[in-house]
Amino acid sequence: MSIALRPAVPRRHLPAVAVTVTVVGLAVSAWKPHDRPTWFLETVWVLIGLPLVVLTRRRFPLTDLLCCLLAAHALVLAVGGHYTYAQVPAGDLVRDTLGLARNPYDRFGHLMQGFVPAVLVRELLSRTSPLRGSRWLAPLTVCACLAFSAVFEMLEWLAAVVGGHSADAFLATQGDVWDTQWDMFCALIGATVSVLVLSRLHDRQLDALGVSDSYAGAASTSAPRTSTGRTTRRPR
Repeated sequence: MSIALRPAVPRRHLPAVAVTVTVVGLAVSAWKPHDRPTWFLETVWVLIGLPLVVLTRRRFPLTDLLCCLLAAHALVLAVGGHYTYAQVPAGDLVRDTLGLARNPYDRFGHLMQGFVPAVLVRELLSRTSPLRGSRWLAPLTVCACLAFSAVFEMLEWLAAVVGGHSADAFLATQGDVWDTQWDMFCALIGATVSVLVLSRLHDRQLDALGVSDSYAGAASTSAPRTSTGRTTRRPR
């Protein structure tokens, strides 16, 4: 006797839980932060992204994996904004325990800056372009994350030019002249690990959302596509 297995369906309440956790974490971090302008600069991505995700949840629902990762990243940003990245207590504990020269929370934050956006970029490309199943999806995802990290470093440079020493808490260089390069390298490592480790799980959740049939542009191309997203030549 055979038993029919139904495909996994994303849990209905998980996005709501992720949003609630994010809102609570953001509210707690906003209570008497170390430096209010720094808190705003560190959490502005959450302040913009959270309403966007909520407003588009019906037209563009996200996978469970991405919802959880975005919430986790938001909490990392909220903690860094509350204490400033150079003074996060957990980072001080790691520094003292391992005998490090600096608080490593900033490095962790930039690893997350690559790890989480990699899934976001991968999901956007899979659902809005013909790259689903293409060998170019992984390298383009990593390149997009590295580009975003470079843009973020330019924003930090702009903050330093405009704010002078008042932007030191936001920059969190901690005296490292190679801090910019380290930040981008950490983002690169995070994005690469994310693509290597989470791609299969992400694909399964995309399939559960019916993403394989969601790219309308594929139907309008002159050449038909295979299930892997590659084009096939029409016989002459």
